[in-house]
Amino acid sequence: MRVAFYAPMKPPDHPVPSGDRHLARLFLKALGHGGHEAELVSRFVSRDGKGDPARQARLRDIGAKLADRLTRRLAARPVHERPEAWLTYHVYHKAPDWLGPHIADAFNIPYLIAEASSAPKRAGGPWDIGYSGANEAIARADAIFTVNSDDWDCLQPVVRDPVLHRRLFPFVDAAAFDGSRARRANLRAAYAKRGGWDEDTTLLLAVGMMRPGAKQASFELLARALKVLQTDGWRLLVAGDGPQRPAVEAMFEAAAPGRVSFLGELDAGALADVYAASDILTWPAVDEAFGIALLEAQAAGLPVVAGKQRGVPDIVAPGVTGLLPAPGDPDAFAEAVDRLVGDPELRRRLGDAAARRVREQYDIPTAAAKIDATLKTVAMVVRAA
Repeated sequence: MRVAFYAPMKPPDHPVPSGDRHLARLFLKALGHGGHEAELVSRFVSRDGKGDPARQARLRDIGAKLADRLTRRLAARPVHERPEAWLTYHVYHKAPDWLGPHIADAFNIPYLIAEASSAPKRAGGPWDIGYSGANEAIARADAIFTVNSDDWDCLQPVVRDPVLHRRLFPFVDAAAFDGSRARRANLRAAYAKRGGWDEDTTLLLAVGMMRPGAKQASFELLARALKVLQTDGWRLLVAGDGPQRPAVEAMFEAAAPGRVSFLGELDAGALADVYAASDILTWPAVDEAFGIALLEAQAAGLPVVAGKQRGVPDIVAPGVTGLLPAPGDPDAFAEAVDRLVGDPELRRRLGDAAARRVREQYDIPTAAAKIDATLKTVAMVVRAA
């Protein structure tokens, strides 16, 4: 099936890395894996992060004009080259979809959303235009994939009746980590030589963009936890970059002098290597919908220590693939890290279970099969209407 793909918050070819961009790319890969021909049809970013009604009104008006233009351009194609379905990734009040519903109506094709959320508290506030626009798109959807289990309760009053609702867990390309896992011993030796520590040092890992807000809050909580760790023989590797890097570096130097190595922004291959070389992913995941790094680490065979909040329990099984202390509690977080640092056998058991579980439940083939089945079902429903 020919699928028009759109990500209003951040297109998959955006130059700035993020979990949102990464998951958009994975959706494209999953569509291809399922035998569909996916096309990125627009790079229009509808996001307003500041709550500026004037900006939202401009984006709405621009979106309407772009939707008309895109409709004409697609209609000029031969019938066999026009989209047969539309899939928008990530719709919410800060990034509504001003394109998809219009074009889906114009071509009488299914309109699907992957990862939608509705926040009633935004009604009448500074994001009211974006909130209303997002809700209009959600109400138009023929099918919705919820990636975060927290979202559905607020979506139910908005969606059309009937809507095809599919629970779709976040997913990764697990095969991308196989080569690095096979070279784990060599990778650990290389990092130890470069960093000047013993090869049996327990390597903690944090992966995240260094920007204000929730990401910085995660780094702050992790730094506070490091201060109260009781175990020894560990080091922390930090992968990521961003405007808050100087502040994050200073914070960790104060919390754990000489024990933290900053690796900067890494490409996919280098990141897979650092996962494989490490022993534990330590990431508080403050206010994150789920955290793609939590899945990637598990795919590489790492146990996870993360805060038990929002969608994190959807992808990390406590006591099976990782430990989930109470959110916002650095002492509880430190206690969980101490437990894994001091118990290599527990790390091995949780890490092996994590790699298996990702391949069984959170890998691209699983996601592709669910997306494929949903597309075919909703296409039949729309054709029959």
